Amino acid sequence: MADTPHNPKLDEHPGSNTEKNPDQWVSGGDPMTGAQESYLTTLSEEAHVEPPSPDLSKADASKRIDELKGKLDL
Repeated sequence: MADTPHNPKLDEHPGSNTEKNPDQWVSGGDPMTGAQESYLTTLSEEAHVEPPSPDLSKADASKRIDELKGKLDL
């Protein structure tokens, strides 16, 4: 039986490059995705804050999601 090649996706403790600061994303300046906008709208409703501006970038949307999740203890 041949040895199975290493699959980093299955590592219990992945390397430090698996999470990047949104400011370092190559596509961080692109418009937020539909999924981000939908999730941000839901989080905003739960936190009783204004919904997101439709012109947020992917990076800014990610940061706002993290902020609202922290506020809501999610």
